[in-house]
Amino acid sequence: MLELHCHTTYSDGTLTPTELVNAAIAKQVQALAITDHDTMSGWDEAFAAAIDQIEIVPGLELSTVCNDRSLHILGFYPDRDLLSAPLNERLEGRKRRSQAIIEKLADLGYPVELPEMGEGMAPGRPHIASAMVRAGYVGSSREAFDRFLGDDKPAYVHYEKFDSEDGIELLRSCKAVPVWAHPCLFRGGYVEEILPQLVDAGLMGIEVFHPSHTLRQVARLEALCEEYQLLMTGGSDYHGPNPETKRDDYSSLNSLHLSLNLLEPIKQAADRQRH
Repeated sequence: MLELHCHTTYSDGTLTPTELVNAAIAKQVQALAITDHDTMSGWDEAFAAAIDQIEIVPGLELSTVCNDRSLHILGFYPDRDLLSAPLNERLEGRKRRSQAIIEKLADLGYPVELPEMGEGMAPGRPHIASAMVRAGYVGSSREAFDRFLGDDKPAYVHYEKFDSEDGIELLRSCKAVPVWAHPCLFRGGYVEEILPQLVDAGLMGIEVFHPSHTLRQVARLEALCEEYQLLMTGGSDYHGPNPETKRDDYSSLNSLHLSLNLLEPIKQAADRQRH
C-alpha cells in the first residue's frame, strides 16, 4: 500500500513524524511520503523512525498562487541542499501571513497568540484556528474557518504572490518531481484550462486519487494524465486526528488503498531529474 500525501506537526498535521510513521506501519502502508507545507524539516525524524519497516518518500507541498487562488504543488525526491534556501523564504512568507491574520483577528476583537513553533515548522491557519478554540472564541476549528479564516472571510489573508509556474520551475531546478495536488479543489479555474500552462512550466504529474475527488473526477484526471503523458499519484492528505475530537475528521491514513505500483514511475522520473 502507498500513501503519498501526509502532514506532520512540522506543518499543520497533529502527529509527529515518528507518530505518523508508526501509524502508517500499523495501517500496512509500505511507502509513506512526508509532504509538509513548505518545509522538509520532518524528514530526518521520519527516516529515523522508519528503520527498515517502511519506505519513506521525501517530499513537500509547495504553496503557490494561480489566478489569485491557492494552488499546491507536491514535490517528490527534491535535492535538499538545493531547495533549503528557497524554502526558508517560503517559510518566512507563511510566518508573515500568519502574523497578518492574527492582526486582522485582533482588529475584529479576537486577539490570539500563535503557539511556539519549533525551528523549521510552518505556521498556518489550522494553528490559528486551534488558538481560537483554546481562547473560547469558537467551538471548533471548523467554526473558526467558517466564520473568520476561510477564503474571503473577515480575517483571511492571501498567500504572498508566488506563481505556480515559478514553483514548478523551482522544484524542477531542485531535481524534484512536481505534481499538482488535489486539482479538483482548485478555485481559480477549470483544470482543463489551467493544466496546459502548468505542463508548459514543467509539471510532471497530477494527484489523481484524493479523498475530495469523485469517481467521475478521477476518471477525468486519468484521461488528462494520458493526454499529457503525466504521472499519476494519490494520497489521503492525512493530517492526523482532530485534536478536539481525537478522531480522523477529514480522511484516514491509507483510506485510498493505493497500489505500490504508482511509486516506481515517480522514482524513475526522479532519477531522470538527477542525471
